[in-house]
Amino acid sequence: MSDSDGYIYDPKGIDIDFIHKRKETERKRIKECFLPHSSTKYLENCRDIWNVKCDIALPCATENELDNKAAKILVENGCIAVGEGANMPCTPEAIDIFLKNNILYGPGKAANAGGVATSGLEMQQNSMRTSWTFEEVDARLKEIMKSIYRKSSEAAKKYGCEGNLLVGANIAGFLKVADAMIAQGVV
Repeated sequence: MSDSDGYIYDPKGIDIDFIHKRKETERKRIKECFLPHSSTKYLENCRDIWNVKCDIALPCATENELDNKAAKILVENGCIAVGEGANMPCTPEAIDIFLKNNILYGPGKAANAGGVATSGLEMQQNSMRTSWTFEEVDARLKEIMKSIYRKSSEAAKKYGCEGNLLVGANIAGFLKVADAMIAQGVV
């Protein structure tokens, strides 16, 4: 796990509840988010995080944080999936490397759609003058994200790019906008 200063790494795993408390509740930096007596290590250069062997990489911080050099290292280290959690954290060259090496790639477009959906759920609660529990919002958001994945996957398959969620998300997004324009009489 990283922030702009550096990253923590623990081959035994990271206690997500402890991290959540330190980052979200206490507003600490990542270097303050581990127990000193644990096997967790803190390293200064956050760009080096992609050198850590992992099955799944989740770039979620800044634009172009994961470049072609880092993508090649992830492939060499046996990474099987990369899921963007921000707006364009992977360079186009990195994405090409993932796709050419059959790495499951989840585009940031889907994560951004989840963010927009969260705003929509908030507006829906406000307009209804109600408040849902965290669990209710989370359940609704999970259904929305499953739908985004399903539609992206189906579009990729329909247009000859099965398994390419980037192409599928682009096509599905375009079709959704086009259908809305047609429904509004713009086209």
